Amino acid sequence: MQNPSDRATVKHVPERASYDRGTIDSILDEGLICHVAFETDTGPVAIPTIHARVGDVLYFHGSHASRMMRSTVGSDVCITVTIVDGIVAARSAFHHSLNYRSVMVFGRPRVVSDPDERTAAFAAITNHVLPGRWGEVRQPDEKEDKGTKLLAIVIDEASAKTRSGPPVDDEGDVDLGIWAGEIPLTMRAGVPIPVTGLEAGLELPDSVRRISSRS
Repeated sequence: MQNPSDRATVKHVPERASYDRGTIDSILDEGLICHVAFETDTGPVAIPTIHARVGDVLYFHGSHASRMMRSTVGSDVCITVTIVDGIVAARSAFHHSLNYRSVMVFGRPRVVSDPDERTAAFAAITNHVLPGRWGEVRQPDEKEDKGTKLLAIVIDEASAKTRSGPPVDDEGDVDLGIWAGEIPLTMRAGVPIPVTGLEAGLELPDSVRRISSRS
């Protein structure tokens, strides 16, 4: 990845920034949801959606009629992914914070029309949410494919920002007799709930079994 541009350069608490592609990719791959920020005729908007990274390309999709799909092609966007790892409880209200990992990707999305790229991207998006699921389900039919707009953005202008560790209290607050520390947060899968009317005797597919076993 090229040296960070001015808009990708972290200016507030820059020591928490990283421009390493390994760090950026790991956050993009672990985060389940992204927010796409863009300008509209009525002002700026940020819309959450599902994404997936394939090499140097980040994909996201939606209906052809959606405002996000109509407004972002060829326009500057900012795509953000954030993972919250914990609550940072300080002795003072001012120094409370979160431990987190975040990424911002800047660029101009293009429409993906090549059939092979579309199939690979849809598989990546499905597997991003539930690894291995694409091979267990029916593939999109012609109507579903035509009704979905797929966009891609090259990851060549991006930055990561992270925070970890305990609160940083002012020296004068250390002896106040107030509890301070970190409260770790994790996201885990619960017990799978089958849909009503599911055929009797169907075993959990491998994708569901694997994610459920992480709990």
